[in-house]
Amino acid sequence: MQNKVSKRVFITGVLSSLACGATAGPLERSLRPQLRPRSLSLKSKPAPSDLSRIIEAAELSGSVGCAVADVSNGDILESYRDDIPLPPASVVKSLTALYALAHLGPAFRFSTRLVATGPIQNGVLTGDLILVGSGDPSLDTDHLAGLVSELVKTGLRSVKGRFIVDGSALPLAPQIDVEQPQHVAYNPAVSGLNLNYNRVYFGWEKGANGYRIDMEARALRYRPAVKMARMQLKERGSPVYTYRDGGVWDEWTVSRSALSKEGARWLPVRKPNRYVGEIFQSLARADGLDLPMAEFSKAVVPGVTLVSHESASLADIVQRMLKYSTNLTAETVGMAATKTRLGMAVPLAESAAQMSRWASERFGAAGLSLVDHSGLSDRSRISAGDMVRILVKARNSTELNALLKDIKMRNAKGNLAQSAPTGFRAKTGTLNFVAGLGGYVTTAEGRELAFAIFSADTARRTLIPVAQRERPKGASGWNRRAKILQYKMLNRWCRQYRS
Repeated sequence: MQNKVSKRVFITGVLSSLACGATAGPLERSLRPQLRPRSLSLKSKPAPSDLSRIIEAAELSGSVGCAVADVSNGDILESYRDDIPLPPASVVKSLTALYALAHLGPAFRFSTRLVATGPIQNGVLTGDLILVGSGDPSLDTDHLAGLVSELVKTGLRSVKGRFIVDGSALPLAPQIDVEQPQHVAYNPAVSGLNLNYNRVYFGWEKGANGYRIDMEARALRYRPAVKMARMQLKERGSPVYTYRDGGVWDEWTVSRSALSKEGARWLPVRKPNRYVGEIFQSLARADGLDLPMAEFSKAVVPGVTLVSHESASLADIVQRMLKYSTNLTAETVGMAATKTRLGMAVPLAESAAQMSRWASERFGAAGLSLVDHSGLSDRSRISAGDMVRILVKARNSTELNALLKDIKMRNAKGNLAQSAPTGFRAKTGTLNFVAGLGGYVTTAEGRELAFAIFSADTARRTLIPVAQRERPKGASGWNRRAKILQYKMLNRWCRQYRS
C-alpha cells in the first residue's frame, strides 16, 4: 500500500469487461493442457508462446511471474517463471491472515485493560493505575473514551499512585520499513498499544493572520488535541515534510509553500505508547479524573482488572485488513500469532521469519522469505508458484476465500456484467514498480481457479531516493501497465480453463 495508482483502475479499469468466459468470444485455437498426475509438487508447465507474447507486450521492465491452478485437484494449469521469488507487496496479507487464524483462532479478541495495583476506597486508588495493551490494531480514541467512562462508573475519582502505560505485549518498532519516506501514514510504529492506527491528524487552514495548525487524535466522536506530535511551518521549497525524534515528542516540519488554503492528511506516530497515554489522560481529565503524568512500563505489572475493552473477533479484524490493506493490522496480528507460536513476543523481523518457516512447514512454500507481515518492504520474496500452492491448500482447509475482498466485474460502461459469474476474491499488492495479485476466481461454468501474478522492477525501485518514494517519476505508468497485464492474464485463464 504505497503509491497512488487507483485501486478503482484495478477493479473496474481498462479491461473491466473481464467476465471469466461468460461474455468472451470463442478462442481461435485450443490450448488445452496435457493430462498429468494430481500433484502440487511437480514442475510447472512451460508458458505457451502466446502467454509469453502477452507478457512481453506489456512492456514492463523487471520480472514477471505467474501461475494458475485448478483448486479441486491442485494441478498447475499454466505458469510463467513461477519459481522466481519476487516482492509480493500486500498480497502477503493473505498469508498473514492464515497465520494469525491458525495460531490465535477466528474468535480471538484483543483486550485493552485498566489495572489497579491497590484498593479503591472512597473514590481514591491507593495504588497504581495501569493501561495495559495486548496489541489491538483497531483501538481508537472513541474506544479509549469508552474505557474512561466505564472507569468513572466504578467510582474512581483520583489516583495516589502512578499512572503507567504498558505497551510491552509486543516489541516496539518505530516504523515498519525504514526504507519508506518518514511522513507516510501507512508506515507507522508498531507496539502493544496502538491508537488510531498510530496516526495523527494534521489539519491546516489559512486565515488573516496566517495558518492555523491542528494536530488531533481524531476518531468518529472524539478529536482531542495532540501535544506529543508537533508541527512547525518552514519557509522552504523542499522537502515538504521533515521528521526528527525529539525524545519526548515527534517533531515535524512542513513547507509553508506546499500547503493549500486548507487541507489535512494523516501522519505516522513514532511513539505510540506516549500517544495513547497522553490521549487517555486528556479524556480522563475531561471526565473529572486527574491522573499523574504517564510513566511507561517495559514489563507486565500485576494487578486487578477494573474495566476492559474487547476488540472485534480476529476473523472480522483480518477481513477488514484484507479489504483496506492496513499495514499496522498485519504487523500486530502477525506478531501476536508468533507470540502464541513461540510462547514469547519477538521483534517484527523475527516474527516475519517465523511466519516464513510456518508457511514452509504448512504449505511447502520452501522459497518464501519475509521480513514483515504486511508486504510493505520490497525485501520480502515469494514466487507465484508458492503463492498458488498456498492458496490451493488454504482453500480446502480454511475460510480464506470468504475473507478476501469480493471484486465485482464490470463491463466497459462501468455496469455490472449481467452474464458474469459472481466475480473473484483476491488480494492486491502495490508498491512503486511492484504489483501483485493473488486469489480465487470461479469461471462461468463453475470451475474454481487459484492464481498469483507478481511483477517487479526491483533495480529501478532501488534507485529511487527514500524521500521520493511516495510518488516517484515513472511509477504510475509502470504500475498501470502491470494492472492491465493482470487483467489480460485473468481474462485468458477464465476463457481457456472455463471447464
